[in-house]
Amino acid sequence: MEISPLVQQARPSFQPKISQLYEELFLDEDDHSHSEGFWSEFFLLRPDKASLQRRLEAVSADDLLHFQYETQQIFLHAVRHIKSGRAPADEVALETLTVFLAGVLSKRYTNPSSDIITVLAGLDEVDAVFSDFANAIETTIRAGRTKDVRKKAIEAALSLTSGAYQTSLVSYFTHRDLFPSLMKYVQDTDDVSQAFDPFLLLGLLVNYNKFEYRNPYRLRLEDFVNEATIQTIVSGLGATLAQSRNKYASVIEDVPEGWNLSSTLTYIGLGVLAPIKAIAPAAAADDNKEKFAALPGPEVAILLSTYDFALANKLFCYNLITHSPPSTPEPPFSAFLSLTSYILHHASRSPRASLYALLALTTLRILLEDVLLCKRLCQPTPLLPVRLCRQRPPFLPPPPHPRPPAAHILDLAADALTHNLRRRLDTDLYAGSLALVHRLLCCLAQNRTPLAYHWPVLWQALLSLLRFLATYAADVAALPGDPHALLTPLLRVLALALLSGSAFLPDAPAYDDLVYKLVENSAALEKLRAAYALGEDSPVEVLRHVAAHYHGLLQVERGKGRVGKDLSPREVGRVIRGGYEGLVLPGGEGMGLESWEGYREGEERGWVKRAGRVAVEDVRAWVRGL
Repeated sequence: MEISPLVQQARPSFQPKISQLYEELFLDEDDHSHSEGFWSEFFLLRPDKASLQRRLEAVSADDLLHFQYETQQIFLHAVRHIKSGRAPADEVALETLTVFLAGVLSKRYTNPSSDIITVLAGLDEVDAVFSDFANAIETTIRAGRTKDVRKKAIEAALSLTSGAYQTSLVSYFTHRDLFPSLMKYVQDTDDVSQAFDPFLLLGLLVNYNKFEYRNPYRLRLEDFVNEATIQTIVSGLGATLAQSRNKYASVIEDVPEGWNLSSTLTYIGLGVLAPIKAIAPAAAADDNKEKFAALPGPEVAILLSTYDFALANKLFCYNLITHSPPSTPEPPFSAFLSLTSYILHHASRSPRASLYALLALTTLRILLEDVLLCKRLCQPTPLLPVRLCRQRPPFLPPPPHPRPPAAHILDLAADALTHNLRRRLDTDLYAGSLALVHRLLCCLAQNRTPLAYHWPVLWQALLSLLRFLATYAADVAALPGDPHALLTPLLRVLALALLSGSAFLPDAPAYDDLVYKLVENSAALEKLRAAYALGEDSPVEVLRHVAAHYHGLLQVERGKGRVGKDLSPREVGRVIRGGYEGLVLPGGEGMGLESWEGYREGEERGWVKRAGRVAVEDVRAWVRGL
């Protein structure tokens, strides 16, 4: 049977009406004006975000300047419909404005600040237009028709703030204080995940030009004492960080297997009897590298907000550590430590990951600098379950869950020291990790709190770094900054462990192991001292004193024929235990072993500014994905 010609004809494609209106806006015609009916229809139809994005991507920055009348009209009419508060025009205007601002502000302009003002409002009208816009956004966030409309107002504010961050336009949100409205939005929400948007926006606003003037949002954070709202923010933060951590786990699943028949037979030496398990095909190593290099996701920009809130507000710090809502499977602080572990594990994969690692490390440092909070984290109770990263060897030992938080923090610091060693060493990352270890050991020693922990893992990480610094002294000296800023805290940590280890190590074998590893690395100590011209007041003298004491004992034992030329670990251990009586440890006075300097943001503005720029780019990416 012959097919009818009518059937063979291609069906016509239908373009949505709103897409036709987008096309009409950017037609190169002499008559640029559009009727009120056009704009009423424009903000009544449901926006087609993908179509508007494509249309804006096809227009260059110079073309946008040519179409400045149209772009100004879009912005003006959108603000007018937001102010009206009438459905559905206000919601459509907010959605349209979010996409429109993201597209316009992503262009590369010759004169960014003045060109963006020209495209959106005009140089003569910018103050009136953007004051009107800021007022409309603040009013909608505070008292919008519905929660969804209020959320869309925050998204529009995020689109402008992240896109125009290097211009003066963000200052309109500092003149029109959004803080009360954002906190009211958090108070009114029933879903803790809805706290993500306002907290993210708050982080950008707090960081805007904060080194140039006294940022009013920083003052707001310092004075904020509404604990219920802070707890909602902390709960939402925990949910976001857990989701970000799960993206790492989706690349390589690294949860330690529990005991089963196979593992038990293998443990007792009967692995050949274990049932054969099918091995799932693993992704290619290169593919995994690319996936890890793209992580963490853009939602991790919330770490910038976390850092600033912790720096400004002690009540936030307390609730970050202690708040554990019963409705969530993972306490927020567990999620924070878990994501920090994954970011630190892969920090060397990209400068972006390294900056987020620094933000997380510095937030932990701020928490530990509070004496009461640090003491709480070191106590045997309360215990905390934390999933730590084990995606590259050498793996952290599977811990008995749960543990004191201090044990988890020592683990993630040791893991960071182990997995990021390279000749172009990230000195800020290593100094931050050593600062955590030093602060925790000081607290443990001062309060004489024994900590159940696999201490050999930490000693191995610290001494591996010591050998690295001794071997690659020339490369370290060529790095930016003073190498002693990294070397001094490392030596202080080791000397402190030797002099005060009996106060926090759980038993004598743990202390024996530290001394054994130190004696084993005595050659590296001498090499380090010579390479960096360390003087008599350096903590390295404490380590050399102990190593020299035991080397002398070993020579005596060899002379008496009690030990052979090649010593076994058991023989060295016996000599170490027998040598404590004659060991006189130096006092360590003047070496600053238990002193630590508080964090001062002004001295770290270099990497803080870089981290802020990275977070802004991630918020832009997140807005584009809405």
